[in-house]
Amino acid sequence: TDTKFSHKRFVETEPLLKDLKLTIGADGTGEVSRAFGVMIEEEGQALRGRFLINPDGVVVAQEVQAPMVGRNVKEFLRQVKAWQHASKTGEVCPAGWTPGKKTLPVNTDVEQMT
Repeated sequence: TDTKFSHKRFVETEPLLKDLKLTIGADGTGEVSRAFGVMIEEEGQALRGRFLINPDGVVVAQEVQAPMVGRNVKEFLRQVKAWQHASKTGEVCPAGWTPGKKTLPVNTDVEQMT
């Protein structure tokens, strides 16, 4: 529900985002917030959220929090890199994975990923 101007300012002032090609959309009508189930109708405001959508239009990661809690930009960027790597290579990126670290084969037991 923020305006395109507040998003533009965020991208311009957040050092971690300066070199990132990132699409951030405004949702002045709340239509997108409602579609993603994050609109608080009584307040006319959306919960803080970020959605990682792959090139096929599938939501592959999401994080939604109450307005008084911020999100971790570094973690979001790590997840973007992990999804890009996994999509390109077919490998599994365990929790906390960063570029250059070891990945897991696709048939890895979920217990080994944490």
